[in-house]
Amino acid sequence: MDAQSSAVGTVAKTESATAVLLRFTPQPEHVRTARLVAVAHARRVGVEAGLLDEVRLAVGEACSRAVGLHQRHCPGEPVVVVLDAVDESGSGLVADRFVVTVADKVSGAVPSPRDGATAPAAEGETAVEPEDEDDLDDAEMGLAVLTGLVDDLDITSGPDGGAIRMGWPVKDF
Repeated sequence: MDAQSSAVGTVAKTESATAVLLRFTPQPEHVRTARLVAVAHARRVGVEAGLLDEVRLAVGEACSRAVGLHQRHCPGEPVVVVLDAVDESGSGLVADRFVVTVADKVSGAVPSPRDGATAPAAEGETAVEPEDEDDLDDAEMGLAVLTGLVDDLDITSGPDGGAIRMGWPVKDF
């Protein structure tokens, strides 16, 4: 299953009344809309007000990265963002995390924040190589910002694309 299908599958599997799916063309102006929707949804599901700026910055950074990758490698494919409140504790009673997944369709485009190398693509796939040193620097910087900003962060890459999954606690009501 590719990263984009995984992100979309999250909505289908949870059938959550709180899930929001955004699909948008890889244009920078859509990043602002994604940020606004993410913050509004985070507020609605109970993310503390003090974390909303973090949500805004992280979603903007992840979406900007996906837009940049799509513009260079697959401009006809949409960027996919899934927003949801989930029960990660397994209690089955209430959601305890607000989770945002930003999925792209670019194979092997997750550089390692430590060594600056592009992560290897899956077997039989060719990793995306940066067109110049600035592309690599931008990708590294974006992931470094996310790593420093979000405590609950998971970055994956596969033959059909990558996904950045970020989570924040939902306060008890």
